[in-house]
Amino acid sequence: MSALDPIVRIAARGDGVTASGRHVPMAAPGDSLDAQGHLVAGPHQQVPPCRHFPRCGGCQLQHVDDMAYRQYLSDRVAGALAGQGIDTPIIREPYLSPSRSRRRAVLKAQSLGREAVVGFTEARSHRIIDMRQCEILHPALFALVAPVRALMGRLLPRRGSGSVQMTLIDGGVDVLLTGIAAEGLEAHEALLAFASDHRLARLAIDSGEGPEDRWAPDPATVTLSAVPVSFPHGGFLQATGDGEAALVSAVQEAVGQAKSVADLFSGLGTFSLALAGTASVLAVEASRSAVVAQQVAANRHRSSIRCEHRDLYRRPLTAVELSGHDAVVLDPPRAGAEEQVRTLAASRVPVIAYVSCNPVSFARDAAILAAGGYHIDWVQPVGQFRWSTHMELAARISRSD
Repeated sequence: MSALDPIVRIAARGDGVTASGRHVPMAAPGDSLDAQGHLVAGPHQQVPPCRHFPRCGGCQLQHVDDMAYRQYLSDRVAGALAGQGIDTPIIREPYLSPSRSRRRAVLKAQSLGREAVVGFTEARSHRIIDMRQCEILHPALFALVAPVRALMGRLLPRRGSGSVQMTLIDGGVDVLLTGIAAEGLEAHEALLAFASDHRLARLAIDSGEGPEDRWAPDPATVTLSAVPVSFPHGGFLQATGDGEAALVSAVQEAVGQAKSVADLFSGLGTFSLALAGTASVLAVEASRSAVVAQQVAANRHRSSIRCEHRDLYRRPLTAVELSGHDAVVLDPPRAGAEEQVRTLAASRVPVIAYVSCNPVSFARDAAILAAGGYHIDWVQPVGQFRWSTHMELAARISRSD
């Protein structure tokens, strides 16, 4: 048996790719295909730690070691930039969040009569993997999976389906259930007992008309840069606390000594609150609830932040509006920020800290900025979606002239 075709890299969706360009599922760099087309394991294969892998869609890369996973994250950034004709900048060693550190998740639930299944869906399928083990969820979230399974089995309509959104916040776990009506005294008491027994920070249900609190003993908050911020239902947090810290550190380094910063797509203030100690910050966000939460928190703690409610896709800040800022922080959704980036490219802002969860849209936006006279100084990949093909990055982009 001789090795004919070595695996040289991992493609964007997680398959190994041979030197001849063949895609091979569950392959790692250093593996090879023998003459019969069988996979021969190399030095970067590892035993997947979870019994549900690879069926569960929550992870795609548990079979590769950390060295290969870090290289995969770096290659995704370099490949996306090369696709836009951008020379590979300094790509720093990727930061990886540890296992069992994910602090937010949306699980699917489906009734099977008097029982329910709860978990992530199977890869490329709507079938739910009934979660009995998870190596990515924070223990506080995983501890609720079995109790939630029993609760949803009791409250979901027969053969009905719903979802369970769990987020670890200051007071414990915030839970939002969909797909249940929970009408009547018995259902109400079941929800209260569940919330009380598991010391939830908050429990709400959404029957189609928006979240309705059923348990909220204290205000729901999340602490960002030592500042408690009211946490809206469905609010966005970085996937892990340490991943958030890595991104904040990279953004702080990127903006340096800037005294006036515009934080665009600011959310609840992950970066604004971290920068407000040394700079005056304009925080712009389309979610009204996030804007209110951040402004109230900033006012309470006398942070130098002014929040603006604005849809940056429909009404990006103009080059004139940007001109008074020493730096811009940009943290858009997966689609990127093409229209806002075009006005940035026409501005004279010295430094941009770009945070992205999609290397492809980041590379497209970086090419627009490059045409306007900017260049990438460095990129810091962050693998907070452990063993997943999803990733984050932070980049420092500055004017060439």
